[in-house]
Amino acid sequence: MFARVAFAIFFAAISRVGAQEALSDALPCPADVIDMIAQPVPESAWLDLRQTAPRNSKPQNAPAWVEALTLLPGDTTEGGATSKSVYRIRVTQPGPDYQVLFFRLFFDDKPNQQPELIAWDESGTHILRSGTLGVGMNLPSSDSVIIPMTGATAIDIEVPGDGKTIRGAYLDWMTSSQVVHPVNAEHRDVIPEPFSSVPTLHAPPEDVENFGTVTATLAADPIRIDGQTQESAAFQFPIEAQPLTALLTFEIANPSVDSPPEVYLNGQDIGPVSLTLPDLADPGYRGEVEALSPQMHFHYTGWLRAQKIIPATILKVGTNELVVTSGTGTGSSAIRATQIQLKYIWDKSDYLLRTGH
Repeated sequence: MFARVAFAIFFAAISRVGAQEALSDALPCPADVIDMIAQPVPESAWLDLRQTAPRNSKPQNAPAWVEALTLLPGDTTEGGATSKSVYRIRVTQPGPDYQVLFFRLFFDDKPNQQPELIAWDESGTHILRSGTLGVGMNLPSSDSVIIPMTGATAIDIEVPGDGKTIRGAYLDWMTSSQVVHPVNAEHRDVIPEPFSSVPTLHAPPEDVENFGTVTATLAADPIRIDGQTQESAAFQFPIEAQPLTALLTFEIANPSVDSPPEVYLNGQDIGPVSLTLPDLADPGYRGEVEALSPQMHFHYTGWLRAQKIIPATILKVGTNELVVTSGTGTGSSAIRATQIQLKYIWDKSDYLLRTGH
């Protein structure tokens, strides 16, 4: 799961820190935060945008700041197909303190049917366009955009085709506060998303060495894996010296949360990766039930962080082969920003020698 900053100038303005202030439960809140706490906090909104209502579904409720939701008829081509569909969501700011809207869209990420968000003002002038969402991997997915709503009154979800690839949207108002960060650490635009606070994983373009640890990117672009069609992601990487240990890290879209991908190194199965899961309240979880099975299994329709410790004894000096594959029957997924960290002896590291008793 990642957040796109749709208005770079706005985000840069709120990201600059002058007199920085660290906030915690043990420190007093600034006056503006106290005033905001005293005001009623606007509810978040979940909008079910599926065109076919599921069985036993209840009427949809939305907070008062969501004024209307409309599916606008799209243009029809000569062959009778719909060229483009538009979902229009009219919103009003719940108060002067709420000027930035977090918008997470859930959709089927099909090639040539990727959606785009457009914010409009009352005069019909568009304030911003998000750009194409998704990566076209033909998987259930979700993507997030932060929208400055000063002057905006409507948000369009514009998608090629009949719009049936759009499943839902989660909207929540955002507030800002001053933060501090280490000046010598990698700079990350950490925008906490609802239900999860893991930042987007970045793949360094070149190898990076820090405190005796080398980080190397194996592949930055998305790679599809599928247990049914035996599609897997294979990598080759050389090492010049045996490390003490190693860590494989990547992001994965649409994983089976109870059957994560398996990792093979130099022909040996070293086990499944560990997933960093968000709260179960996250609408990104999607349940699936197979015929004659009482157990519901869940996929996460977004991007999750995956990691696996690699035993150093299996690594070898020279070329190593690493394969990431889905479990049988788990369906399709995609991985991206795949990278490996190799930890070597560093003269400042803390090591213990345990003697026998």
